[in-house]
Amino acid sequence: MSKKSSSISLVLLLICTLCPQIAAAKDYSTPEADVKAFYPWYIQQVDQLKDVLFDDHIYAYVEKTTVDALRDDAKHDKFPGDVDYFIKVQDVDPADWNSHTVIHPAVMLDDVAVILARFGAAGTKSNLIIFLRKYGDTWKIMKVEDTKDHFRPR
Repeated sequence: MSKKSSSISLVLLLICTLCPQIAAAKDYSTPEADVKAFYPWYIQQVDQLKDVLFDDHIYAYVEKTTVDALRDDAKHDKFPGDVDYFIKVQDVDPADWNSHTVIHPAVMLDDVAVILARFGAAGTKSNLIIFLRKYGDTWKIMKVEDTKDHFRPR
């Protein structure tokens, strides 16, 4: 084998080896990955009784317009009921939620990703519908709904 063909082989081997890492580096974020990053952080903050909504780190995960509107509602005591906007329950068991989390693949509707998620297996279980929009390389939560039937007689 000549020196030139040996060098070409080496270059091809390096390209083939590095291509998966290069491709992975360009795929910065998925809606599912950002939901999986947000909820453990959020649940930990709630468990530590922190006022998460007023922690500026929330902007890393949630649209600015959503955070600002929620902050305004909180300041004017306009939240409906006694449930947390992002988890839709009053109480959370972090151990239960962190070990029983199911994030389904996103469904795309134009530029909005919709994710169905289930957190918990015990009394604090919550089924959520999470809406996200991409900003640069990051998906940000724009809205969260639950699957409870709020109008059904009990």
